[in-house]
Amino acid sequence: MSFAQVFIDVDTVIPAMFIEAGGSALQLGILTAIMLGGSSFTQLFFAPFISNYNYKKKFLLLGINARMLALILMAVLLFSVADSPPRYTIWLVYLLIGLFSFGGAFANISFTDILGKSVLQQSGKPFFSVKLVLNGLIFLLAAALASRLLDAFDYPLNYAWMFVVGFVALSIASLGFWNLKEVVPSRLSIPSFKVFIQLFAIELKENRNLPAFLGFINTQGITIAFLPFVMLYAKESMGTGSANTGNFLIYKIIGSVGAGFGLYLLSGKFRYSRLIVGNALVASILPFLLLILGENSPIWFLFLLGGITFAVYQVSMNGVLLEVSGNANRALYTGITGAGNILPALFPLLGGWLINSFGFNIFFGLYLVTVLLSVLFAMRIKCSS
Repeated sequence: MSFAQVFIDVDTVIPAMFIEAGGSALQLGILTAIMLGGSSFTQLFFAPFISNYNYKKKFLLLGINARMLALILMAVLLFSVADSPPRYTIWLVYLLIGLFSFGGAFANISFTDILGKSVLQQSGKPFFSVKLVLNGLIFLLAAALASRLLDAFDYPLNYAWMFVVGFVALSIASLGFWNLKEVVPSRLSIPSFKVFIQLFAIELKENRNLPAFLGFINTQGITIAFLPFVMLYAKESMGTGSANTGNFLIYKIIGSVGAGFGLYLLSGKFRYSRLIVGNALVASILPFLLLILGENSPIWFLFLLGGITFAVYQVSMNGVLLEVSGNANRALYTGITGAGNILPALFPLLGGWLINSFGFNIFFGLYLVTVLLSVLFAMRIKCSS
């Protein structure tokens, strides 16, 4: 699964492919919103349905298969893109990325539920950190291959072959999930979306950590929407192309691996609230450098920092989620996190419009302010670890 992710990376590969297909800043914002909203915000609507079932494995497989279908169709599209007008290509990319993202929502809800029943709460920090390190080592090997693929062919063949490799790798990885034995049932009866909203309101009142948690992922969550716009900035201001995409991907992965290894070594010494604050400060460096240095910004360093902030955000978000939820309602809480992704889903749309209308600096400034707001919510999260 980790190997496949590199060839379909939503921060570098997909945005770079879309930009080379002729996508504008606003269109990139729409694409990023689809990637984030499809895989995160729609969990709010899928979770009530999935929560009604004792076992979630079949929904996990459904999500993975939807992603595999989207990848192979994307490859077919790019192999034939020379005969298609740009507008036709962009609309089909929207459709296929939507399928890919919706599949991710189904898979993530199910996987989080199954994972939560398998990992002890006190093991959360080392587990997620080790997972990042091991995944990162696989990422580095895959990134080296991806970089060679991007250099070996011109657009669109280079990205077409990227998606073919991603499809094959995901197909092989999915074999492990077919053999997965889900032995612990977990069911929370939610007969309708109205009941889900009522349960959501009850949890907001009874779980004091939940409002702060939603505030945290609504603000710091926009960090996962930032790198596609850095990619656009690099292409428009510095003339970067496919050859640079592979290097940016490698730097992002190095940052993720380094962060995961560091968190593993410090897993018994940090608290999630402090981790969130520290990550907000690191994430604020990205727009600050772009605002101050402009075209002289070290783009490779920004992707390195982007990898660090992404990794730390994933560890802190997943760790807090496991703490504030229980086995019976974990699918419910995974769906509730969809409400925490309203701003991250809408932010790319706003960002694309701001860049189109006023340029990059206004967008960088808004991103900086929003990320720093996450510090206020982090200070209100009370976790046992």
